[in-house]
Amino acid sequence: MRVYLLALFVAASVTFLMTPLARWCALRWGAITAVRTRDVHAIPTPRLGGMAMFAGILVALLVSSRMPFLAGVYDNPHPIVGIVGGAALVVALGVADDIWDLDWLTKLIGQVLAAGFLTWQGVILYQLPIAGTTLLSNRTWVVITILTVVVAMNAVNFVDGLDGLAAGVLAIGGAAFFLYSYQLIVDVRRDDYASLATLVLAVLVGACLGFLPHNLYPARIFMGDSGSMLLGFVMSAAAIVITGQIELESVMDRQKFPAYLPMLLPFAVLVLPLLDMALAVLRRVGQGKSPFHPDRMHLHHRLLALGHSHRRSVAIMYVWTGVFAFGVAALVVWSTTAVLVAFGVGVLAATLLTLGPLRDRSTAPPLETP
Repeated sequence: MRVYLLALFVAASVTFLMTPLARWCALRWGAITAVRTRDVHAIPTPRLGGMAMFAGILVALLVSSRMPFLAGVYDNPHPIVGIVGGAALVVALGVADDIWDLDWLTKLIGQVLAAGFLTWQGVILYQLPIAGTTLLSNRTWVVITILTVVVAMNAVNFVDGLDGLAAGVLAIGGAAFFLYSYQLIVDVRRDDYASLATLVLAVLVGACLGFLPHNLYPARIFMGDSGSMLLGFVMSAAAIVITGQIELESVMDRQKFPAYLPMLLPFAVLVLPLLDMALAVLRRVGQGKSPFHPDRMHLHHRLLALGHSHRRSVAIMYVWTGVFAFGVAALVVWSTTAVLVAFGVGVLAATLLTLGPLRDRSTAPPLETP
């Protein structure tokens, strides 16, 4: 565990130190988010925070490669090359979009190429054995893998609408996934706890934590598409990697459900971003608009309209993320009954925070009308 925490610390430190440089680059290159009608920030704000987070992740992985404890992780370099190379493509695409505002088709093609590079290096959702048989062909699983990664990238992008929201949501969910992944490896292996998925999650959480001090309200820099797509890519890649590190014969029957369901979601941490994206697509298509047409009816806009402040809206999204993410992660150590009871209590508490008396409707901005 200490090695993973060291990798997390390295990622956080490098990201924190590199973020001012990313801000300087954004100001120099004109990567600045203007104040639009759908935005909640009051002044133009530089972006490109994804560059700093990528630097933190890259340096942490390089430092980890020199740690004897993780030597087995680097024996097969292809998955790491796939994750780092795909992440680099995503960040380059995001930087270009942050500067020049690329059209949606160009971004989609770039996302597919990055996800395709990941699968080319062998990071693919594994076939799931059911009743002694396997489902779907390898080619179909490649397509599903690419689709999963692309959806995850766009889901995180959709939820990135308030200062500190996306980075905090991924940090909380990533921490739950990190503990979940580590405990699974401990249960399955008795002598080697080195895990690529656990390492990737640790450095992802570190990058988010290192960026948050610069991004909390009022933010001095936004992560931009370079950051939101990076977080979605790395999170989904870690979820996919873990399916290849679990031997079903070594996993108890009670653990098989939590071992695979998060990979198909692709993980509970993305429940809120995926829900926000699904609602946005249905809403826009129902209005006869493009699914990529921006509006002011995302989940965070609804929280503001309910009368919550900027900071409280972000905190409520953090709470909901923690309830879902840690609820799923707990399945690896607790019984299903205990998890359901705790999950119910968490949902009740989050609902009270969302709809309770802390709201101030007099200062709530109106929702955008269709």
